[in-house]
Amino acid sequence: MSSRPGLQPLRSHAAAQPVPVVVELFTSEGCSSCPAADAALREMGTEQSVPGVEIIALGQHVDYWNRLGWKDAFSSAQFTERQRWYAQGFGTGSYTPQAVVNGRYELVGSQRAALAAAVAKAALAPRAAVALARATDGALTVQVHSLPTGTPASTVQLALTETGLSSKVGAGENSGRLLRHSAVVRSLRTLGTVAADGTFAATVPLVLGAGWKPENLRAVVLVQERASRHVVGAASLPLSGVALH
Repeated sequence: MSSRPGLQPLRSHAAAQPVPVVVELFTSEGCSSCPAADAALREMGTEQSVPGVEIIALGQHVDYWNRLGWKDAFSSAQFTERQRWYAQGFGTGSYTPQAVVNGRYELVGSQRAALAAAVAKAALAPRAAVALARATDGALTVQVHSLPTGTPASTVQLALTETGLSSKVGAGENSGRLLRHSAVVRSLRTLGTVAADGTFAATVPLVLGAGWKPENLRAVVLVQERASRHVVGAASLPLSGVALH
């Protein structure tokens, strides 16, 4: 996906550092409208097509399509519940393919121009400083500071994503199709709560599933306001070279 007219590079004191923006796509292999959204997110994440922004993709496969003829192997009730949590905040229903940008904007995930515009808009909001690194023992170190003034209670979450995944669908709306997915979320968990002084620090053991390919894995940290659902900070780190445990 090429850059869209009207999207201008973001300017800041650290112009060389792209602004991280999280795009969550709620999708399903059982939904015939979802492959186009998967492709849009995959291309945006690969091409990093919004100037001045690091697009962090989180592909979350919901499970409510599974009863209609095809069970999505990547689906989880956890992602269905997360989508419902967002729907309560937005005052909308849950649907697929639904994209949520930094917890601030929701839209149909296949609407590429609108998605790029939402990403660019989200990047303008104040954000916390988030650092994510590998410790010498292979664990992840997470540090958060400098939350925007007035940020209410916020949690820190860790997602592990895997790219390069695909499925040959044998039933349902996409029967017979080979579907290629974008940054499938393999795990998502809460690490803790940001302290009253706006800081958080943790060292997190890294446990990966059998069959996951380290060269395709990425860790993503989100700092998210509980009440508003806004993502006020994020960072990502490729995990290539990690040994499986």
